[in-house]
Amino acid sequence: MKAHTSETQATITPEKALEILKEGNARFVNNLKANRDLLEQVNATRAGQWPFAVILSCIDSRTSAELIFDQGLGDIFSVRIAGNFVNQDILGSMEFGCNVAGSKLVVVLGHSKCGALKGGLDAAAIEGMGMDNLNHLIGHFDPIIKNIIKEGEERSSKNEDLLERLNHHNVKHAIEDIRKQSSTLKRLEDEGKIKIVGANYDVETGVVTWL
Repeated sequence: MKAHTSETQATITPEKALEILKEGNARFVNNLKANRDLLEQVNATRAGQWPFAVILSCIDSRTSAELIFDQGLGDIFSVRIAGNFVNQDILGSMEFGCNVAGSKLVVVLGHSKCGALKGGLDAAAIEGMGMDNLNHLIGHFDPIIKNIIKEGEERSSKNEDLLERLNHHNVKHAIEDIRKQSSTLKRLEDEGKIKIVGANYDVETGVVTWL
């Protein structure tokens, strides 16, 4: 399988980009990795890059987008931050990926058993550890937690049902933020030039579920 060129990228629609990722995850789950000459892809992408998708995922060591979607060099832009939320810099990276470099798909990829979201649920304990920047990061999830937690429900990472609900709502919230905070990406989506979708990766099975 060869690296994408400007010509092949131009033929990929948002729908096709999504299908490529679905097919890649199916290969990953079935241990059928595509045959790639990575050194050839190094040479092919020496002069430029034409990825077809931008994937925002968590820094979790189990969730490498290139691996779980079975993609090679030059195929995707991979943006990673604990808890897969967006900020201005990440939105700028996405705008570059789509409006400048021509990617056709934006994926917000959450995952089960997310440590960052666990930290958000256990914020009181985390705050006692004295890590100011980590406290700031997990604070991003607090409004979502307060919105979805049920009366009398335990706010704890041990509450697996709450953790999984938070995971899904966090992905949806990130997609809403992309549309609200980036007029560029919203315009591209409205014009049908890109799709913005959410997904969840199961760390136990390797399966990506599309939300």
